[in-house]
Amino acid sequence: MPTFTTYDGTELAHHLQGEGEPLVCVPGGAMRASAYLGDLGGLAGGRRLILLDLRGTGDSGIPADESTYRVDHQVGDVEALRAHLGLERMDLLAHSAGGNLAQLYAAAHPERLRRIVLVTPTAWAVDLPVTPEQRLEAARLRAGSEPYDTAIAAYERILADADAGAGGGGSEADWDLAALLFYGRWDAAARAHCAANAHQQNENAFDPPATRAGLRRVSGEVLVLAAELDGNPRPVLAAELAGLFRRGAVDVQPRAGHFPWLDDPGWFSARVERFLLSGV
Repeated sequence: MPTFTTYDGTELAHHLQGEGEPLVCVPGGAMRASAYLGDLGGLAGGRRLILLDLRGTGDSGIPADESTYRVDHQVGDVEALRAHLGLERMDLLAHSAGGNLAQLYAAAHPERLRRIVLVTPTAWAVDLPVTPEQRLEAARLRAGSEPYDTAIAAYERILADADAGAGGGGSEADWDLAALLFYGRWDAAARAHCAANAHQQNENAFDPPATRAGLRRVSGEVLVLAAELDGNPRPVLAAELAGLFRRGAVDVQPRAGHFPWLDDPGWFSARVERFLLSGV
């Protein structure tokens, strides 16, 4: 397991999978170890995946200063990894909450990026939060059969609690019931992936106007990949995020949830590889 020392002396780990052109991968969670990304639906078959464990997660060290967990401080970790790898410019993939870190990195270091893939990303960094209505819109696409109707009811309670400021939003039992809504297929692989979350998870100062201005300086191409059944983000929000880049594009993976490489690995890996090769 390779390690490197970042700007404040913290030792960070990254994991390598596959052979080929390097692709630096930033996990979401927020703050979940990179193990949940797996081989990204077989993307490692043609790429050298460099999976970063964020500080304090996975095999990375715990920083002496806990304030450096804040996502804006982690921009320096991504830059330290790039320098450690000796890459003048790199391809970068980020998932979910990791999309915020990727957006901040892109705004700070636009010259260091060739192509960017944002997979079902959150976009708080540019003040594009998902709404409860958007989340429920996606959840209700599954209505009409069990166990989805029970899951939707649980998710409605979670979002109602969050809106009311009740204990952070939802009981543990409701979260367990709603978990399947984050996956396109609730099969054995999805259940195992979901169960691992508690063991892999360990956030934020944003300046949206500055970040939006920084993203306009990114000359490389950007793919924002949404998923048809995902509520965070919905395709319309993903398109707004893509529009903040000079060369941004959006695509939607059919019948997929928040972890689209699990739902249709072939579609996902082929789409991302095509973009990395040709930018389309």
